[in-house]
Amino acid sequence: MARWFIRFTLAIFLLFFGVLFGMQQAHEGIKRMRGYADPSFPSVIDMKKGENGELEAAVFGRTVVAGDLEEKQETIRELKTFNLFSRLGQLFADAVTALMETLLSLAGRALD
Repeated sequence: MARWFIRFTLAIFLLFFGVLFGMQQAHEGIKRMRGYADPSFPSVIDMKKGENGELEAAVFGRTVVAGDLEEKQETIRELKTFNLFSRLGQLFADAVTALMETLLSLAGRALD
């Protein structure tokens, strides 16, 4: 099970970065086809070294900073908002998990 999960996770990351790479290649193709560079047309992924030597990344022209993610997580924790659809999805997933465990348990007993 652990090997499957590791392979599944690696496949997901590979596909995700493949999509980003494909979008970047499409962006480059559009620039070549147009014949000139348009500064208002942002790159999909732009990575460069900052003045202080840190690596800065931008996705679709928006700068990505680790601090932003931490602030958003903290804000969400402080709000403690209740999302009805999230709760319903969680209840549905728990019910399906319990059902499958019961069915597999019964099938295992029947085969023994």
